[in-house]
Amino acid sequence: MPVSSHANTHTACYHCGEDCTDNDIVLQDKIFCCQGCKMVYEILHQYDLCEYYHLNTQPGINQRITVRSDKFAFLEDEKIAQQLHRYKDDAQTHVNFYIPQIHCSSCLWLLENLHRLEKGIQRVTVNFSRKEVLVIFSHHETDLRRVAEILTAIGYEPYISLQDLQYKKPRANRKLIYQLGVAGFCFGNIMLLSFPDYFAGAGALDETFNRLFRYMNLILALPVLFYSAQAFYKSAWSGLKHGFLNIDVPIVLAIVVTFIRSFAEVMQGHAGYFDSMTGIVFFMLTGRILQDKTYQGLSFDRDYTAYFPIAVSVIKEDKEVPTALPDIKTGDTIRIHNNELIPADGIIVRGKALIDYSFVTGESAPVSKATGEIIYAGGRQLDGNLEILTVKEVAQSYLTSLWNRDELKNKAPEKVSFVHLLSRYFTWGVLGIAAITAGYWALHEPARIWPAVTAILIIACPCALLLASSFTNGHILRILSRHQLYLRNAQAIENMADATHIVFDKTGTLTGKTGSSVIYYGTVLTPRQEVLIAALAAQSTHPLSRAIVQYCGSPAPQGVHDFQHFAGKGVCGWVDGLFIRLGNADFTGAHRKNEQTGSVVYVSINEKLSGLFTIRNTYRNGLRPLMQQLQTHYPLSVLSGDNNHTATQLRKLMGSDATLLFDQQPADKLAYIISLQQQGKKVMMIGDGLNDAGALKQSDIGISLTEDSNNFTPASDGIMAAQQLHLLFRFIQLCKANKRIILVSFALSLLYNITGLYFAVQGILSPLVAAILMPASSISIILITFGCSEWQGKKLYYKALQQMTDKNHIPD
Repeated sequence: MPVSSHANTHTACYHCGEDCTDNDIVLQDKIFCCQGCKMVYEILHQYDLCEYYHLNTQPGINQRITVRSDKFAFLEDEKIAQQLHRYKDDAQTHVNFYIPQIHCSSCLWLLENLHRLEKGIQRVTVNFSRKEVLVIFSHHETDLRRVAEILTAIGYEPYISLQDLQYKKPRANRKLIYQLGVAGFCFGNIMLLSFPDYFAGAGALDETFNRLFRYMNLILALPVLFYSAQAFYKSAWSGLKHGFLNIDVPIVLAIVVTFIRSFAEVMQGHAGYFDSMTGIVFFMLTGRILQDKTYQGLSFDRDYTAYFPIAVSVIKEDKEVPTALPDIKTGDTIRIHNNELIPADGIIVRGKALIDYSFVTGESAPVSKATGEIIYAGGRQLDGNLEILTVKEVAQSYLTSLWNRDELKNKAPEKVSFVHLLSRYFTWGVLGIAAITAGYWALHEPARIWPAVTAILIIACPCALLLASSFTNGHILRILSRHQLYLRNAQAIENMADATHIVFDKTGTLTGKTGSSVIYYGTVLTPRQEVLIAALAAQSTHPLSRAIVQYCGSPAPQGVHDFQHFAGKGVCGWVDGLFIRLGNADFTGAHRKNEQTGSVVYVSINEKLSGLFTIRNTYRNGLRPLMQQLQTHYPLSVLSGDNNHTATQLRKLMGSDATLLFDQQPADKLAYIISLQQQGKKVMMIGDGLNDAGALKQSDIGISLTEDSNNFTPASDGIMAAQQLHLLFRFIQLCKANKRIILVSFALSLLYNITGLYFAVQGILSPLVAAILMPASSISIILITFGCSEWQGKKLYYKALQQMTDKNHIPD
């Protein structure tokens, strides 16, 4: 029968707050869980930085895993260091580090006081939301390696990847902000100076002042015409070059025609329409900035370089030489340290390999490899140091092929937004009305052709449609990000709403990466035996061993003697006078194998079989109601790199009509997505690892699931926090509502246009009517889109609260 574990009470570490299993690590009446935490405290105490502990209780990062002394030796290579420098002159160097450990105000305080630990550091600026620090230091007094080592010593090891050498984050689009500022300034002042013309019949000013104000309006309109509206000119010209009338073409036409007619009006001593022209530009720039707002802490185009380290150790003349990854050549011998990534395909020449390929293949069980066998890039070594002879360069490895497949080059071009399609018909309709009006007045009163046609082009500008789409998309993107779904752009909203088939990865997507269900079957273990088993399991880095440690509780403080690890079989050793084995049936002396599902670890004590642990991943919270919602609206598929031992449980979760495919390699997943698209389906792919990269890029909308939005995620159209997966159906509904809000707003804008066209076709549109219609239309559209978007967002929020009550875990 299953047996539950026993909870123990432990003292919390003064530095990091984790349980202390060895109360002998004491300094100044303060207890620490490991020597690493104690060392950090000593450093902070030495430099009078212990206020760090007063700002938050136990704010530190656990230091049980030590960092080898030469880990940052590659930063002494000037070629590598130069590519990491943000700025350098004769006196100082600026460098930006990504530090994922930043989590509280104590972190901010300590990092900003880093200069008290190292004399050469002049200033540190922390970007909390992006978990980045800008370090300014004097390279005459310290160097880049020393800075990285100081950060690591206090628990804030910088994460430096190969992508840092090849990719620079784009600066914020300040030009668009400046253009908006200029347009807003000119629009406001033109409105103010136009009041005498608006109310010309109610006691006008002296004509001299009227003329002066009109010329001032003309001058103020010039910067808007030639500077602020540049973004629309470029977009319209780009569309025309490709033979497509996008929404910016009629807008540019309206801006230019409005200016020309206004200029002519002013020259003839009449009021122009500069207020309408500048208002168009101001409101549309506002919407564009809102829509184009990006999440600077995220990257939707990451590739393998964001996952790889900058340098590895190459063995040359029996010495480890730090070498940048791009300089690794075929035939080099690389030393892979424990828990490090394998950067290139190679053959094992020394050491034993236990490789975790879960991020590449999706298979959760580690793979054992012996000397002479080939291993592939992307795996992580879990069992000590390893030496491999590279057979392919980094850029030609198996892992990089996941991004560079020829099939992706044939992906269908990106879908054109329905807003642009609407604008095309709208543009031809406006031009048709203008042509008919011109023909009519040419026969009856030719003098009215110019005012009538120009008035039509002014009043029928599709700016309301653009405002509706820009503001609605911007609001929806913001609401989704509030619920931790970060979409790449507005087009991703449409693609998500239009999806007709949803495909899920399994490991790390439907199942959690960290959570596991452990059940013990066999002779009841005493609390002492559980602690001793945990002590033995803690000596291994195998994921199953870590699950057993988590189940049994904190390891015993006694040492483990004669510890041995047998790859693919298990571990054994003496703990407090007991000889314990953990491993497979043959290794532990089990006479017959069990019939349990999931991974199984047997345990024997003094060569007598005691029982077995079953370890299974757990599905994420709220998946059952999610799948019930999705089944009624979409065909579902699951592509898993694991074997089919979970098929029965997965079928219950996904429904009888879902397609379940196991043992899927990355190429298989990609081929399946292509096959669905060839059937005319719009595919949404939800995945999490490198094995899903090709499928995510090929799908019509690819969502990458992540436990931490700042961590590595493969290229995708969106990034979703893993704990929000249960809201997927609500997210899709919100994206569908986005289109409805835009169409309703467009219908309302048509009413304004029809009203304006009634005056325009007669050639009697006055400045006062234009001044009322244009801002009224724009402001009402902004208010409607904001109100409707917020209403839909509130519905999502309350549905999220309702679904949070479901806390059931479904065992895998």
